[in-house]
Amino acid sequence: MTATVRTAPGPRLPVPRPPRAVVRSSTGTWALQSALARRGLGPVAGVDEAGRGACAGPLVIASCVLRPGDVRRLDGLNDSKLMTAAARDRMYDLVLERAVDHAIVVVEAAEIDVIGVHVANIEGMRRAVARLTEHPGYVLTDGFRVPGLTAPSVAVVKGDQAVACVAAASVLAKVTRDRIMAGMHEDLPVFGFDVHKGYATADHSAALVEHGPSDQHRWSYANVVAAAAEHGMRAPRRVRSGLLHLDRAGVVQNGVPPVSGVAGSQAGGARTA
Repeated sequence: MTATVRTAPGPRLPVPRPPRAVVRSSTGTWALQSALARRGLGPVAGVDEAGRGACAGPLVIASCVLRPGDVRRLDGLNDSKLMTAAARDRMYDLVLERAVDHAIVVVEAAEIDVIGVHVANIEGMRRAVARLTEHPGYVLTDGFRVPGLTAPSVAVVKGDQAVACVAAASVLAKVTRDRIMAGMHEDLPVFGFDVHKGYATADHSAALVEHGPSDQHRWSYANVVAAAAEHGMRAPRRVRSGLLHLDRAGVVQNGVPPVSGVAGSQAGGARTA
């Protein structure tokens, strides 16, 4: 099929259009990336993050390229938040074993305080794609568009549930971050990072009020600043002016309702991963 483009002056020029890719529902979460690969747009990379909604610890972003024929070998792959910790750990090892390529980026709390969590997320996704060994032919992201990627991309609503390579990236990101937070607990046991992973649960909020925030907290977040004020503490690093949002909506932790009376985080920070 061709379309015509009118130019002035001169004749009409035919513009070729690629044939439509057929997405087969029978292939489940592998349908979209398989359709792109069949049309020569591979390798297809999925990208996702973990820790956006937390008020402590890093933001972790992963990219992942899967083999199109690994549907059965990666049986059980899903959004990391819908898997048990044991299932995530098993899938993490399996994805590392089977993936064609992957990259993991860790954005520390200090950088988030300087540039903001949304910018950190976008920049982290760019880095994760750039660090793949082979440049992808197409990138699928979870939920929102990522400008500045060096390959064509599309945002997929609930991509970590709808697209296998995005789900794989979500597993890599979450398991990596959970392990970082467990290690952080060894140095800062009073906060219970090994349990809530830095999200603003009731227990975490109580520990913040009792002890004041640590260097690992995000000092551009309202609840962290409020707890610091109670202890007469100042930010241990530069926090970019204008990042703080006094959103009282609360922070959701993996599907649990917001904690009443807990200050929210930066704009967009109520999402968990």
